[in-house]
Amino acid sequence: MEYKYQVVEIDCADCAAELADEIRKIDGVQSADIHFMQEKLIFSCDESLHDEIEKKVFDIIHNDEPDAKITPIMDEESHPYKFKIKNIDCADCANELAEKAMHIQGVERAESDFIHAVMTVWFPTKEYARIEKELADMIAKEEPDVEFSRYYTEHTQQQEENHEQQTMIIRLIVGALLFGVALFTHDLFSNIVAIISFVVLGYDVVLKAFGNLRRGHLLDEHFLMTIATFAALYLGDFKEATAVMLFYQVGEFFQDLAVDRSRKSIASLMDIRPDFASVQSGDTFIQVDPSQVNVGDIIQVKPGERIPLDGVIVAGSSSLDTASLTGESNLKDVDVGDEVISGVVSTNGVIQIQVTKEYGDSTVAKILNLIESDNDSKSSQEKFITKFSHYYTPIVVGLAILVAIVVGIVSRDINEGIYRACTFLVISCPCALVISIPLSFFAGIGGLSANGIMLKGSNYVEQIAKLDTIVFDKTGTLTTGKFAVSKVLGSNDDNTVLRIAAYAESYSNHPIARAIQSAYQEEIDPSRIQDLKEIAGRGIVLKLDGRDVLVGNYKLMQENNIACMEYNEAGTYVYVAQDGNFLGCILLKDTIKNGAEEAVHQLSKNHACMMVSGDAQAICDEVGAELHMKDVYGECLPEDKIAYVNKQKSQGSVAFVGDGVNDVPVMRSADIGFAMGMQGSDAAIEAADVVITDDNLDKISVTIQHAKRIIRIANENIVFAIAIKVLALILGALGIANMWMAIFADTGVAILCVLNAVRLLKVRA
Repeated sequence: MEYKYQVVEIDCADCAAELADEIRKIDGVQSADIHFMQEKLIFSCDESLHDEIEKKVFDIIHNDEPDAKITPIMDEESHPYKFKIKNIDCADCANELAEKAMHIQGVERAESDFIHAVMTVWFPTKEYARIEKELADMIAKEEPDVEFSRYYTEHTQQQEENHEQQTMIIRLIVGALLFGVALFTHDLFSNIVAIISFVVLGYDVVLKAFGNLRRGHLLDEHFLMTIATFAALYLGDFKEATAVMLFYQVGEFFQDLAVDRSRKSIASLMDIRPDFASVQSGDTFIQVDPSQVNVGDIIQVKPGERIPLDGVIVAGSSSLDTASLTGESNLKDVDVGDEVISGVVSTNGVIQIQVTKEYGDSTVAKILNLIESDNDSKSSQEKFITKFSHYYTPIVVGLAILVAIVVGIVSRDINEGIYRACTFLVISCPCALVISIPLSFFAGIGGLSANGIMLKGSNYVEQIAKLDTIVFDKTGTLTTGKFAVSKVLGSNDDNTVLRIAAYAESYSNHPIARAIQSAYQEEIDPSRIQDLKEIAGRGIVLKLDGRDVLVGNYKLMQENNIACMEYNEAGTYVYVAQDGNFLGCILLKDTIKNGAEEAVHQLSKNHACMMVSGDAQAICDEVGAELHMKDVYGECLPEDKIAYVNKQKSQGSVAFVGDGVNDVPVMRSADIGFAMGMQGSDAAIEAADVVITDDNLDKISVTIQHAKRIIRIANENIVFAIAIKVLALILGALGIANMWMAIFADTGVAILCVLNAVRLLKVRA
């Protein structure tokens, strides 16, 4: 059972993490976490052990943090609600709003997503109206320019170019032209033109700085730029003040443009939400919201429309474009009786579909939930940047004041001290880091999503990148889970054996019957069949063209005194006899998935690959031999699979790949769980960390390689941004770097890091 507590006055995030580690070591504790930002403790244990464990938890916290206050959370269960925070300036500003939201009574947790401009707040449903109003009031006070509204996830139509963007372009052009005039003129006229250019370019920055100052926000980029440029004006460097503001605004414009373009790129790649469903009403079809369609209803899909709900085709045929779900551009032909999934586009022909799942349970709803759902855990890079930005800017501002004092005293020129301090202030803004690092993971996960690979959070990227072993389930994962005729044994005429078996199985929908019918491939004439009877646990007895036929297992042959041998090769057998004579035995086997051998081969180059399955060892060995997999373990119960996974975990990081309900415990025990999204059970998809929507095993290798690329680019951005800033700070302190170099160290580096991160939208196969 899970227990929640409010914990306040813990000193730092590291202290919270150390406390959580100590709590996890208590006997009986199943899991434990302390969320420092949310001031919340969660641990799980058996209800019978709660009182004893609670006392130990309290003792651990009070021993290390004597001032901490712990109170149980007994309120109604909280739910996440999303709100748009349009026009939020920076990631730090978004995080500060989330921290402020946490102080609203009833709010259990709050997180801001600067990239999406969304704030997610957890609170009881009954408090919605009050908390929404208090959030709106708080944001209006803290960030007056932010537009706060409820978050709606309807399909978004392409908008005309933003009016604010057009206004900014005009301001940049006018300001640049005036600055050019100031450069080529002299004296008073030049200074007046430079000041006018400064006002045109920077009035909004100055207004925001003073607005933030009134609210106690001293260390944002607007304040830093205002102080730096006002200092340049005070020193009489009108042109330099204008130049700094011009290049700052140009940098901010392109930085915002790059982030906005990346948002739109990812949104367009995963634009799979259906706008409507045309549901049958009498003799006509009416357009309704997909959520209003019931199971059993008939919907119509025309060429070019997206299938809104899962179902079975009852009329018409078409070719489906599945690229939005799988990343593959191949068309899939479908006809009456075929199952279709939501989110794909019908390219030709009008089809009618009988709905088999409500919208909330449909394929597209599950995928969108994976994409849009919030995740508690962030990557270590994101955690580092969050902590770094809290300490970095105040430290640099303190150093800037120190530089102003030291340089002023040493050089006996206070103006030189002020100038160098202002250079420090411009450099200090950590925008390149707080924007580009989350964007690296956002773009990387978005690129994978567009290729049919759904990751449930950025924290899994690191674990995937360092995988050592891949453990596979067999049925439905490496194999199709469908029977196919492998060969006919002991026969003089294979076609006759297949024909007789196909007639015997013609009334059955059993997987074995369908496999035999598929192998025969000819039409069945029902008039040739008489007196067909099914004998439970044995098979089928019938007359075919007036002749006595037996089709079933070995026991059926024995009981009817048919002389034949019992075959022991791995697989499933169907024995066939006619008029008391044995004709042959059909061997059926589960078929290897297309591409499975190549997928295992690619993974084996850098990872250990093994198979664990509940099937017979002989069957598993045969599949393992076909896939060139050495470590194969059959006849495994779920606990046996967990034991094998845990054994491998002692040697490194382990992923488990499965599709069934029985795979859920193993997925949870592995470091990373991969689920097959097309054939996989709902429970497996829910438990997995990664979902492959089209069951393509090649994409496991793609996921691992792309995860490594995400980590590499995120680390590149961290090293590059910090290195440039440290260098610029040193040069600024020595008086070598001027304001222009400071602007590059701020917005220039941010743009380069953002462009580097956006490369992750492209996934290398």
